Amino acid sequence: MTEKEEEASNRPVVLVTGCGKGGIGFEYCKHFAQMGCDVYASDVGSVENMQELTAQNARIKTLCMDVTSDESVAAGVEEVVREAGRIDVVVNNAGVGATGPLAELPLAEVQRAWEINCLGHLRVVQTVVPHMVRRGHGTIVNVGSVVGAVSTPWAGAYCASKAALHAASEALRLELRPFGIRVVLVMPGAIRSNFGEANLQRLRERKWGLYAPFKEAILGRAVASQGANSTCPSAFASHIVAKVLMPRPPRRIVFGRMAGLLGILSVAPLWLRDLYFSRRFGL
Repeated sequence: MTEKEEEASNRPVVLVTGCGKGGIGFEYCKHFAQMGCDVYASDVGSVENMQELTAQNARIKTLCMDVTSDESVAAGVEEVVREAGRIDVVVNNAGVGATGPLAELPLAEVQRAWEINCLGHLRVVQTVVPHMVRRGHGTIVNVGSVVGAVSTPWAGAYCASKAALHAASEALRLELRPFGIRVVLVMPGAIRSNFGEANLQRLRERKWGLYAPFKEAILGRAVASQGANSTCPSAFASHIVAKVLMPRPPRRIVFGRMAGLLGILSVAPLWLRDLYFSRRFGL
């Protein structure tokens, strides 16, 4: 083995989902590459919105991968394994919002949130795990949310999909331990990204029935994580990447604005939590 080949064999190979420009996945890729990893950035559809990544760092490659498709995930994982020989770290970051009152939100939107935010992660896990088992090690990072632990009004479908991912991650952590595979659950707080705006675009033209008087409050919830004081995505990604690449990464990483408050609310009496959210979200 040449010196160059030996160096490449020692660099962690990282696969990240949901890496479109303007999102947190985009920042994960940059920071993994800066830490000396070979990074595969994936997103649904065209790779054009990830071209800036490859221009910035030669260690980043891009591929199309739709986490809602068995065939697409299988093809994406095989492409990485064929080129790099292995996958050391998977960051399941792909996600979608779902804002609106549960009593009126179309079930198709609820289903889409679950399909991407939970089942999509599991689809990637089931495809990657056999490769990791053969090598006897690996790290799976599932990106949940602080609202997966504390559900908020007007985002029940999103919160529920993240809560399901949290539960699945807790089980996976123990089930994969015998194979040397670590599972890390990331729970972001309020992080600046294009996530809120994507939510808002879907909601502006929607006409609610019973909840028509609450339209402005619902729109406010769609961008609640995107205030001026929200955590910088680059700082957030830097913190998470450093933790994930530790020899013994933490089982859970909670970081970002509002994470502390929601942590307190998660153990507060229900009457206090209800009072806070009722006032915060116009109920």
